[in-house]
Amino acid sequence: MQCCYEAGPCGFDLQRALTARQIPCEIIAPALIPRRAGDRIKTDRRDAGQLAVLYRAGALTAIHIPTEQEEAARDLLRCREDIRADLLRARHRLSKFLLRHGLRPGEKIKAWSAKHLAWAKTLRLELPTLEATLLDYLTEVEHACERIARLERAIDQAVESAPATIRAVIDGLQALRGIARVSAATIVAELGQLSRFSRPKQLMGYVGAVPREHSSGEHVRRGAITKTGNAHLRRILVEAAWSYRHRPKVGSQLRRRQRRASEQVKEIAWKAQQRLHYRYVRLMGRSKLKQQVVTAVARELAGFVWAIGVEVEKHLASRPVRAA
Repeated sequence: MQCCYEAGPCGFDLQRALTARQIPCEIIAPALIPRRAGDRIKTDRRDAGQLAVLYRAGALTAIHIPTEQEEAARDLLRCREDIRADLLRARHRLSKFLLRHGLRPGEKIKAWSAKHLAWAKTLRLELPTLEATLLDYLTEVEHACERIARLERAIDQAVESAPATIRAVIDGLQALRGIARVSAATIVAELGQLSRFSRPKQLMGYVGAVPREHSSGEHVRRGAITKTGNAHLRRILVEAAWSYRHRPKVGSQLRRRQRRASEQVKEIAWKAQQRLHYRYVRLMGRSKLKQQVVTAVARELAGFVWAIGVEVEKHLASRPVRAA
């Protein structure tokens, strides 16, 4: 007997429970289930029957099932991402409140720096109701900052206690420009083993950064990216892609991150800087929108992430196993 079910909010507990009882079970990607255009009736019974027929025919696409440790690391990193969004909203509320009441910092004070928060704490308003509002907005910003700092310490501890293979891939990915420790840990937590992708184009499609297409015959029509893949991973790559608008350079911080990387990894990272910067300049010269250019750079950056991950995993696999 074999079984499957659609991926959803219930996670992987059912799959692990069935696998522990020697019952093969796969989790199916809902977006890749074939749908009939003329089918206008949807019930749980019909969906289950359709899944059974398609699963027996081999027409379904199963998703990668992470281990419990990988899932825990992914939840921790996604929690930090959620709190970052909360911090951004709290900062916007505070800045708009100050703007409405004509309160602006000095020209030399950078927004949301330590001096900026210290200046906001020194403000005194005439009405007690406004004082209470300002205090609450400031408290929310500080609380979000404390939560992010606490989670980043937990992420550092999780990386240090991770297996040697995962730590090596995280160190290798940090050789790329725009990818520091948290970003590298997020990529590894979301992808797992990178060598499970046979080609870099498969990783680009998994990220959802490839353009959608509606072509027929000699008529070729491509549109915006599909966005059908992993949104968390796509956000990390797009944020890192903005770094490649600058000329290729190995600064002090990047050199510090490359200390643990091998020469092969450093060579791939330098090739990425040259190619992606040239790609950015070339597309900008064609009067493309900056957001479209960065998305195209992020798509190719996924290929270099795949190359480094495969190189590190292959190097670790070729090491001789030490006898205990």
